[in-house]
Amino acid sequence: MMQDYVRTGTYQRAILQNHTDFKDKIVLDVGCGSGILSFFAAQAGARKIYAVEASTMAQHAEVLVKSNNLTDRIVVIPGKVEEVSLPEQVDIIVSEPMGYMLFNERMLESYLHAKKYLRPGGNMFPTIGDVHLAPFTDEQLYMEQFTKANFWYQPSFHGVDLSALRGAAVDEYFRQPVVDTFDIRILMAKSVKYTVNFLEAKEGDLHRIEIPFKFHMLHSGLVHGLAFWFDVAFIGSIQSYDISIVAQVDQTGSKSSNLLDLKNPFFRYTGTTPSPPPGSHYTSPSENMWNTGSTYNLSSGMTVTGMPTAYDLSSVISGGSSVGHNNLIPLGSSGTQGSSGGGSGAHYAVNSQFTMGGPAISMASPMSIPTNTMHYGS
Repeated sequence: MMQDYVRTGTYQRAILQNHTDFKDKIVLDVGCGSGILSFFAAQAGARKIYAVEASTMAQHAEVLVKSNNLTDRIVVIPGKVEEVSLPEQVDIIVSEPMGYMLFNERMLESYLHAKKYLRPGGNMFPTIGDVHLAPFTDEQLYMEQFTKANFWYQPSFHGVDLSALRGAAVDEYFRQPVVDTFDIRILMAKSVKYTVNFLEAKEGDLHRIEIPFKFHMLHSGLVHGLAFWFDVAFIGSIQSYDISIVAQVDQTGSKSSNLLDLKNPFFRYTGTTPSPPPGSHYTSPSENMWNTGSTYNLSSGMTVTGMPTAYDLSSVISGGSSVGHNNLIPLGSSGTQGSSGGGSGAHYAVNSQFTMGGPAISMASPMSIPTNTMHYGS
């Protein structure tokens, strides 16, 4: 997590901007790892932080706590949160429990289990998670997976016939999720959203998850699978907000305005409407694309909020005609803060970024599953 600067920076901003929720409070950090979230809580003024870590990273976290002179405020507790015992109840729980498609890695169950230590009226960071899914078509991805399975179609691999396992290999390759970014134009319908409120959800609710869905197909073609992405919200006492900046040149009457969306750790285009925070909107994150009324294909693309192709930044960053490079508005100061891929402060790299909320321009932790299976069971 620490090398994912967008994700780490988002957590720090969420905690420090809501410092009133942490000031003089007792905090529980579930699965603390290196203890980075515990340090953020200490920066926000927490009186005591219990950092629970089941792996051997707990030893390294203790070293960092000592070297940062915080042994009086941060207590590292080795062990699973289901097995350890805390000396007192806590006011707020922090964790980074999200896996692929939000639920993978089963860390969310431990996050919810930790609520047994949460005082009534306490809070959790993150607070709400939204999972979005939509059918997609991607012939290239399909053929890549199919080609991998064809390795087992060899009748004489060093004298051994492997073809009997080809069917099982196809099933296995197409059962596994493909974790990557994707072009929004491969989607064939508006997405369906499934929301989990961590303050209300029970641990047992995650043992089996079924997401009912009904898609109204907006494009014809072969459905190769379901694309998933998710976002999470940190709902604290101090809500994030937008700032409108207007620059006017004297004696010319010319002016230019831009809107900084402080809820999102990446740029937004000039004049666009801020996206509602996760857990509070009921429309597809790709709504902008569907509302254009334009027809398009994967080769020619379309225009979305002034961009020549839907969410394709290549022409923008290289100096496209519709949106200039100087119209990309970064959050915060210049430099590489908040960018997982480095570079200048003028834009953020979309290919590798992990975001906490905002519009689906980055498809927060997107992934696709080339299969027709879409429920989780223990």
